[in-house]
Amino acid sequence: MRLFVAVTDNDWFRFLRSLPDVDEVNFWLPSGGSNFKALDPGEPLLFKLHSPENYIAGGGFFVRFLSFPWSFVWEAFDQKNGAATQEQMRRRIEKYRRSPIGPNDTIGCIILRAPFFFDESLWIPPPDFALNIVKGKGYDTKTPAGQQLWDEVSLRLQGMAAPAAVAAAEAPMVEAPMYRDPVLVRSRLGQGTFRVLVTDNYQRRCAVTGEKALPVLDAAHIRPVAAGGQHRQDNGLLLRTDVHRLYDKGYVTVTPDGRFLVSRRLKDDFDNGEPYMPFNDQRIWMPGDTLSQPNREALEWHADTVFLR
Repeated sequence: MRLFVAVTDNDWFRFLRSLPDVDEVNFWLPSGGSNFKALDPGEPLLFKLHSPENYIAGGGFFVRFLSFPWSFVWEAFDQKNGAATQEQMRRRIEKYRRSPIGPNDTIGCIILRAPFFFDESLWIPPPDFALNIVKGKGYDTKTPAGQQLWDEVSLRLQGMAAPAAVAAAEAPMVEAPMYRDPVLVRSRLGQGTFRVLVTDNYQRRCAVTGEKALPVLDAAHIRPVAAGGQHRQDNGLLLRTDVHRLYDKGYVTVTPDGRFLVSRRLKDDFDNGEPYMPFNDQRIWMPGDTLSQPNREALEWHADTVFLR
């Protein structure tokens, strides 16, 4: 198993540590041209604070790396970006980039599940970590240093309060490390992670209309959380905002075989609906990854339970 110790902005860390019940965080990189291949999903990224607080103070479990416009990222994660306001986040990005940014400038997003923040008495000195390292350093549990570091982190996770320990235990979405051994866990994503993953899975275009204007695209739940659905990729459709609202109200649906249907009630109730009829009975655009395609049972639930006939 691999671990990555990432040099972390101290203010970012302290702000997130002050928030209650944080289930996800965006460990953002100021440059959208960056990439991150140091971890596989479920492996831990650890937060090492800047000197003089040269300690590992917490971490989280890697979900995915994506690049998006920073304004969209703020809408998705809000304060879980480690800033109190959108303006504060903008200033921090400009500080690191040393240039002004516009709303569509992209940043890198290292998305983490189940973050944990250690009390200062539990902070860990990073093993063999030079102060001139700018971004971070990888370790592997196949090496003595990597295994010892993971043992130290595991011991602290096991000793945390029950909610934090349970959250960490549920973090990995795929074959991933839990304390000492890899296990297969499928867990609910956070709301922000759900939004950016569904947006990326559908290649940033509406599954029905093909619309690509990011500000009017929504990650729609097929089965709402209030009705027993989860923030899972296969419970999501990327829909234009108006289509999303009609979908939630049952005026349109997607069948289990992927056909878009418009209810006759749309015409009956509002004497309108013509803009949507060209898409009626057409197949929606599906992600190529079968694991990310909409769950057939969830689609069937919506078509049978919500769709107005």
